[in-house]
Amino acid sequence: MSKPQPNPRPGFVLDVDRQTPPILFHHGEGFRMEKLPVGRSRVIYPSEPLAGLKDPDEAILNAVLNPIDDDPLPSLLKPGMKLTIAFDDVSLPLPMMVKPDVRQRIIAAVLDLAAEAGIDDVHLIAALALHRRMTERELRHAVGDRVYEAFAPHGQLYNHDAEDPDGMVILGETRHGETVQMSKRAAESDLVIYVNINLVSMDGGWKSTATGLSGYAGVRVHHNPETMRKSKSFMDQEKSELHKSNWRQGDVIKNHGPRIFEIETTLNTNTFGYDGPLAMLQKREWEWDFRDRAKFTAMQAGLKRMSGAQRRKAFHSWRAPYEITSVQAGEVEAVHQKTTEMVYRQHIVPVAGQTDILTMGLPYICPYNVNSIMNPILVAVQGLGYFFNLYKGKPLVRAGGVLIMSHPTPWEFNPVHHPSYVDFFEQVLAETKDPVVMAKKYEKQYAEDEWYRHLYRTSNAYHGVHPFYMWYWCTHALEHLGAVIIVGGDPKATRRLGFKPASTLQDALEMAEDVVGPAPSVTHLHNPPILMAEVS
Repeated sequence: MSKPQPNPRPGFVLDVDRQTPPILFHHGEGFRMEKLPVGRSRVIYPSEPLAGLKDPDEAILNAVLNPIDDDPLPSLLKPGMKLTIAFDDVSLPLPMMVKPDVRQRIIAAVLDLAAEAGIDDVHLIAALALHRRMTERELRHAVGDRVYEAFAPHGQLYNHDAEDPDGMVILGETRHGETVQMSKRAAESDLVIYVNINLVSMDGGWKSTATGLSGYAGVRVHHNPETMRKSKSFMDQEKSELHKSNWRQGDVIKNHGPRIFEIETTLNTNTFGYDGPLAMLQKREWEWDFRDRAKFTAMQAGLKRMSGAQRRKAFHSWRAPYEITSVQAGEVEAVHQKTTEMVYRQHIVPVAGQTDILTMGLPYICPYNVNSIMNPILVAVQGLGYFFNLYKGKPLVRAGGVLIMSHPTPWEFNPVHHPSYVDFFEQVLAETKDPVVMAKKYEKQYAEDEWYRHLYRTSNAYHGVHPFYMWYWCTHALEHLGAVIIVGGDPKATRRLGFKPASTLQDALEMAEDVVGPAPSVTHLHNPPILMAEVS
């Protein structure tokens, strides 16, 4: 694939015939090439990457000097003010992008303006919510060495701590009785500048501050089975109860919290590059040339010789050459409207009608295993919580249909990042798969456990309640589907999730017919790079 033109090829739907080559399925830290049933299968391909901005730094400066529905940023910066810059954590983008990270570009520009205004009281906060703390290496990657060295040694650059008893405040409640909680530093600031990366349409807007700078009291009001059940697509804002709850919390922040100046960016889908060792992953299979096939064959052979840990290290070292496609700054909701339009422009692929069986290959990474292990719970949330919800309108698969995911699904956990996941998997999921039951019986115990709280605050562990939220994210898909099958997954781990294991895709398709009937329609979501199906 050559570098994109101003109007790159849009995504499209391929009907599988006898000339269609085997289709690429991501499979954790590996790949599978699969033949789909002829005459009743289709493949949804993403659009090619939009052209990046020619001068990102100029675009950033222009955005903050000419904001949407707000005053120019320099006019908001006053000597002696308390300024807080919050930014998205390591869960975005995926994979991590090549340097300089877009956050580094924006934060550097904002700090230059703050210095010109004579502001000394500046704090930079990684907006983790209940995610794990970023490591020094990850923070340096996000903000750059110069910013890190200037602020971190003085305690002015740090990870948000949602469990700091002296560092959190309650701003109030929404009209629905939802608690709004925020970092005390941010809440007491004269101005909070939020630096956001919108990788998908669910990101950004009021979710940035209402969730990113919140804690358990503020997050649990929408990260619960009832909200997740009512969210009929997390990516379609009109159908997302999660989105509506965050926006209600945003109203409270506007009325009772600090002034927010939002800076949002969008990236294209140049995940694997236009040349290099992974470039073929951006191409459509019938467009692979001899070099692509040779590189893919060599990569497969090399991966087979590696241990699991070696493969994981190799893939997590990849830095995506994403390009910035837009920068918007100003009032939160007005900014996010423009951002969402740009995200949809890159991701939307029109699709006619639903399917009986939806297939997808899950890659090695999701928002919660950066530089870590994709444990079975994260496999579930990647497939059912994220990829399943990459739609507008209707789900790609019909009600009662079958989802087939390809992933090794190892019974393996990172003990540093996911300690409560281990206990959740072995204790809670062994007893119940019902989100409502586990929420009532176990959530509070895990959320308030002092050991999990200690590991979240002092190590690099996800909050004790986090695995519950991952399971809740699957609620809509679990209620919609007739069955979930994992191809190539560890059978014991797959069954613990309540899913069915299959050795091959052909076995999985035959098993699915027991649920949806003979000769079913099959749709493959060719992802990543990311796409979003607009299903008519």
